[in-house]
Amino acid sequence: MAQPKYLTGDTAALNEFLDKFDTFLLDCDGVLWSGDHVFEGVPETIKLLQSKGKRTVFVTNNSTKSRAEYHAKLTSKGIPCQVEDIFGSSYSAAIYIARILKLEPPRNKVFVLGEAGIEIELKSEGIEYVGGTDPAYRKLGMAPEDFEGIASGATLDPNVGVVLAGLDFHVNYYKLAHAHGYLRGNHVSAEDKATAKDGGKALFLATNIDSTLPMYHNFFPGAGSASVVALSNMIGEQPLALGKPSQAMLDAVEGKFQLDRARTCMIGDRLNTDIQFGVQGNLGGTLAVLTGVNKKEDWEKPDAPAVPAYYVDGLSDLRGAASS
Repeated sequence: MAQPKYLTGDTAALNEFLDKFDTFLLDCDGVLWSGDHVFEGVPETIKLLQSKGKRTVFVTNNSTKSRAEYHAKLTSKGIPCQVEDIFGSSYSAAIYIARILKLEPPRNKVFVLGEAGIEIELKSEGIEYVGGTDPAYRKLGMAPEDFEGIASGATLDPNVGVVLAGLDFHVNYYKLAHAHGYLRGNHVSAEDKATAKDGGKALFLATNIDSTLPMYHNFFPGAGSASVVALSNMIGEQPLALGKPSQAMLDAVEGKFQLDRARTCMIGDRLNTDIQFGVQGNLGGTLAVLTGVNKKEDWEKPDAPAVPAYYVDGLSDLRGAASS
């Protein structure tokens, strides 16, 4: 397998790299910033790409924020973009549920294990939901009647057809028990179980399965190591994940932006999401930055999930092509 080309400090190689692509898909956490700290030179780098006629699309797995919230953060950090230039995993999940699944009523509600970003994007597609940030689900502990109500389905919503799990900063046993009840089909009556698809069990979807979240120059639990893995262990099944590296997400991005895959490059810090997303999607190139999760030694391992075509120390190293 060809080794990635190191671009930092090589003006000729950087110019050649930029000339290959019309569109750059950019991850956010670990590439643009860590928490609220924007890496040095990032706003200027995005402006440089745009000045060269490149389209910049921000493709993030972080489901806690909506596109509008990401737009507010990007612009507040001096990074030029439009709401339409943002494609997050919450939006990807909402699009999939509304336009691909097209759930038939009455079982067309979504139980959310996640934050407001998911709820906002579901609303944008006209999808009803329960759970999420509802204070009633931020309950600590379980009373006997809670167990009984979930087991019998008496306290569950009979119209839930999907459990959508993302990063939830308020995950607790009470929420997980409800999600598990829907995935088991506890909310479906005995009469309906016989005719309902898969016995009426809710479909298990995830916004993303990232194991960690890069924040404040460190790493914290991601959706894949909290809510998603807990439910997966309970039911013995993996969800359909709609963030990177899901090709359903790339298909949606391609359709929305009408991009030419051969002239598109994915820029990210994580091999098993960002880089795998681009490799499996047959994009024209992938660029790894070393400011986030993975380092050079990770893709040199024989079991590396994906290997980038190029790498730089940080995104701002692309400014080395500005003089040409």
